[in-house]
Amino acid sequence: MITVEGLGKRFGSVQVLEGIDAEFRKGMVNQVIGRSGSGKSVLAKCMVGLHKPEEGRVLYEGRSFHDMEPEEKRLIRQRIGMLFQGSALFDSLSVIENVMFPLRMFGTMPKGEMEDRAHSCLKRVSIIDKDALYPAELSGGMQKRVGIARAIAMEPQYLFCDEPNSGLDPQTSIVIDDLIKAITEETGITTVVITHDMNSVMETGEHILFIHKGRKWWEGSREELLNSDNKELNEFVFAGSLMRQVKKAMGG
Repeated sequence: MITVEGLGKRFGSVQVLEGIDAEFRKGMVNQVIGRSGSGKSVLAKCMVGLHKPEEGRVLYEGRSFHDMEPEEKRLIRQRIGMLFQGSALFDSLSVIENVMFPLRMFGTMPKGEMEDRAHSCLKRVSIIDKDALYPAELSGGMQKRVGIARAIAMEPQYLFCDEPNSGLDPQTSIVIDDLIKAITEETGITTVVITHDMNSVMETGEHILFIHKGRKWWEGSREELLNSDNKELNEFVFAGSLMRQVKKAMGG
């Protein structure tokens, strides 16, 4: 589990996050939603140590990340898998080399074991016989799947996904959502997903945090979301006519 306590982050005189308290639960798809510029991506970057907050703290299994010694932080980072918005695969590396990259950077296993692990991860995301291809030769959906394979190569305890459905068609988005949910359930990891995709929230969101103007505005399950009377949350979630119809059908 990851716990955020009183988190605040400023850039110069601009307060981007203020007083964020939240829990991200083990074995669940925890989703952070909010408008562009609300601070949700900054929150994720504070959680993984890319930004240092001015106030508050981030706890991994009860231990404050930003108070750790460098070696302790390194060990936590090794337990974090990340799927970036644009997949962030290395263009000059083949599929298998991309998946092996974190193993080479952080691992100590022999090359043969690294290759076996990489093949196992690729098989888990249904990428078969594509080892020698390069990212430019893959579709957007396949790039995302390779990105997931790389993210789970170190067998992480924590998985962060930044807009995993960005740029994908609806059918491929469902495949990626299902894959992230299945991996979370199978491994019992703590998964944090930053997303704008309300279809994804309704399909896979188990614990949802709504950030509004840098503050935690709402937190709960998707069932609670559908019945919430939070004005700003409803304006964000049910902005589309289809989502308003969903709420109406649910009796909201």
